[in-house]
Amino acid sequence: MTSLLRRAAVGVAVVGLAGACLAIAAEEPNLTEDQIREFLLHAKVVQSHQTSKGVTAPWRLTLTDGKLTHDAAFQSIEEFKVRADFPSRTEFNFRDSYEFNIAAYELAKLLGLGDMVPVTVAYRWKDTPGSLSWWLPAKLDEEERQKQKLEAPDANAWNKQLNRMWVFSQLVYDTDRNQTNMLISEDWKLWMIDFSRAFRPYSKLLEPQRLVMCDRQLLEKLRRLDGNEVLAKTKPHLSKSEVKWIMARRDLIVAHFEKLIAEKGENAVLY
Repeated sequence: MTSLLRRAAVGVAVVGLAGACLAIAAEEPNLTEDQIREFLLHAKVVQSHQTSKGVTAPWRLTLTDGKLTHDAAFQSIEEFKVRADFPSRTEFNFRDSYEFNIAAYELAKLLGLGDMVPVTVAYRWKDTPGSLSWWLPAKLDEEERQKQKLEAPDANAWNKQLNRMWVFSQLVYDTDRNQTNMLISEDWKLWMIDFSRAFRPYSKLLEPQRLVMCDRQLLEKLRRLDGNEVLAKTKPHLSKSEVKWIMARRDLIVAHFEKLIAEKGENAVLY
């Protein structure tokens, strides 16, 4: 880690799920996805406190199975409004839901992006249903990076991660992909957290101008994405209609990149 990044990390506080997975942590245990999932589902909660930043104010839970002790972010937001007014937009049939965190992780895995979203499971704590996400070994978020004017040591690798993130964000129509829920590890790995305001009921793209380049493997996985498999993997957290809108946006994303390839050439668009 660079000296600037190290100094920036010292000032990073533990914050909400728009930061709820952000902490200066000890060395991460080397576990498989299945082992992390089993730990989240069955380890005992021994400590908890509610985070202060972010609208949903999730909880940071400390869990242990007797051998391993690790933290996780618990979010239980479930809110519906016929109309929700925001500074830049108005949403109808607005839903803010912990279930979308679980669905986002399962969809990310189908697309080969499971390493960009923390392992997340359905969880009940104190008789309250919610999502439980593995606490990430992040050092800072994108907001802190920009404040500190830090640059990735490998700009090309960093931009490729950003491009993958934006493709996924358009697919799930994420209206809250802000700088505080883009987490960065010591080795400049990018993580996406907090999808509670994603999966909107629209068969259009939120910000198609973000789609400038795409990972070849990701584009191929998008082409092959099967709606029935998406529904099976995300059930009961997504409805048939929500999956239908995902697939409609998938079609738009694929068509967008195919047009770019025709205009600019494959090597200028895909990596």
